[in-house]
Amino acid sequence: MRHHLDGDGVVDAATWAALGVRGRHPVLHAAQLTYAPPAAASLAAAAPPPAAGPIPTPILMAVAAADRIARLPYVWGGGHASWNSAGYDCSGSVSYVLHGAGLLSSPEDSGQLETYGAAGPGRWITIYANATHVFMVIGGLRFDTSGQKAAGTRWQLPGKTPAGYVVRHPIGL
Repeated sequence: MRHHLDGDGVVDAATWAALGVRGRHPVLHAAQLTYAPPAAASLAAAAPPPAAGPIPTPILMAVAAADRIARLPYVWGGGHASWNSAGYDCSGSVSYVLHGAGLLSSPEDSGQLETYGAAGPGRWITIYANATHVFMVIGGLRFDTSGQKAAGTRWQLPGKTPAGYVVRHPIGL
């Protein structure tokens, strides 16, 4: 480096001198930035982890993906022509989240999601699909467009009945 400074994120006397600032200045330490998706805190609080140990990376990725679109408007067909959409419908939302977790390569409609993954509930993610609607539960929280108008977000408390839905889950999760 030109000024022989360590790239450690700390603004100390040597950094101030290299910047041409004279006099005494406090040492500014590197910020410790952490990101917790808005739903991550709810995820941890709403239900204890379904399995012992840390939350698997695909689940954290799914929550982060869900948080990115949780407040976008419902748009019929949204999320099917492109992963980046101004709004998402129910199957576009579920597809987006699965894709964000590295679990789906292209969008599927609710009928296609009736055969996604493996049958039955998952330990971390469960998908409820029928010919006209699909929603998912991630770590005990429901991600569903049907309650978005009232709640302002696709994240919902559990409680919707699974009657009339095919229950599926990503293999291993």
